[in-house]
Amino acid sequence: MAFNRSKFSRSSSSAPGSSLISRLPLWILRFLQFIFAITVIGLYAQDLKAAHKAHKYTDSKWGYATAVGTIGAVSAMVLAWPALAMWAWGWDLVVFILFTALFGLFGNLFIHEHAEGNRGIKRMKNAVWIDLINMLLWFVTAVYGIVRFFFFRGGKSLHTGRATV
Repeated sequence: MAFNRSKFSRSSSSAPGSSLISRLPLWILRFLQFIFAITVIGLYAQDLKAAHKAHKYTDSKWGYATAVGTIGAVSAMVLAWPALAMWAWGWDLVVFILFTALFGLFGNLFIHEHAEGNRGIKRMKNAVWIDLINMLLWFVTAVYGIVRFFFFRGGKSLHTGRATV
């Protein structure tokens, strides 16, 4: 039996140009996740810095928000790497849950609050909506990753990935 080279070579659909185009939406989503996570850090860290300068108590809620923003920014940078894209959906779900908790925490505090000219409350109301955007972006990438993992793996087995199904 002769070695069938075409069986093991790349198909035309996985050519470098088409894979770049197929990865573009994910890169755009990761870029948006990074930008909005940096925005979360900037919005919440202002209050942490002001409390530190005034030698006052720093609320753990703002610390949590800054930590979640940092986790989101670092994760968006790391997961933009194409080799990790197929396996990233689990971490996407974790970060989605973190942003869901952040949105629930600060949404409960500030959505029904009336700003009445208070710039701090206005900023925090805007931060809540940025949290919602982050939550939705991480949900979209998690769903995309799950669909890609389970339906577009090229017919490989779930556990080892070696057997063709």
